[in-house]
Amino acid sequence: MPEAVVTMDGWYCLHDFRSVDWTAWKYASNEDREEAINEFKELIGQWEETESNKEGSHALYTIVGQKADFMMMILRPTMEELNEIETAFNKSKLAEFTKPSYSYVSVVELSNYMGSANEDDPEIQARLRPTLPKWNHICFYPMDKRRQGNDNWYVLEKDERAKLMYAHGMTGRQYAGKIRQIITGSIGFDDWEWGVTLFAHDVLQFKKLVYEMRFDEVTSRYGDFGSFYIGNILKPDAVEQFLQV
Repeated sequence: MPEAVVTMDGWYCLHDFRSVDWTAWKYASNEDREEAINEFKELIGQWEETESNKEGSHALYTIVGQKADFMMMILRPTMEELNEIETAFNKSKLAEFTKPSYSYVSVVELSNYMGSANEDDPEIQARLRPTLPKWNHICFYPMDKRRQGNDNWYVLEKDERAKLMYAHGMTGRQYAGKIRQIITGSIGFDDWEWGVTLFAHDVLQFKKLVYEMRFDEVTSRYGDFGSFYIGNILKPDAVEQFLQV
């Protein structure tokens, strides 16, 4: 029987995409809009305090295109904390002017294809419990490993999967310093098997990386992908400008 790979799992992750009802927002009173903005900034302040204490992390981005208007990416040690943060936003004034567009629930994951690794290693811990980069752009997409006929990833022997993943990883290494990647596992948590979140200062690097990886066998033969979401960083001091009418 093909052997399952051992994974190391870190912080739990929520990608929460929201669309703004701009018409309702435009016709809201100045007092309601001010209350919504201030309350949202207070929530962000709480996230920043958590991040400074190394008890979680977050990223806030506006989304380009009609799939959503903004995205909150949250990392926390427990699933319960993710639920609390989601509920806190849902109870906020700003939530009255938004509707959920998409969400993704997962956990930061490192696979152990290349042999045993020490989970207590500080470098491994930093990858499992990362501080999310506040880079200019974000790209998120979910993906599966194909399970169809002769192209079934899960019937390959572990050594063959490791060989393919190594070649795939070598492509990614060419973008070190240009792209930061966070892989989150979602088998049993959401509709896809993994979520891929990429950060870059130059948005074109996403296009270049994803295109090159199309030629890796692990992608061309065994990869299935969901919708792509692309966004620009939304800094706390730019929230009012983003929501200005």
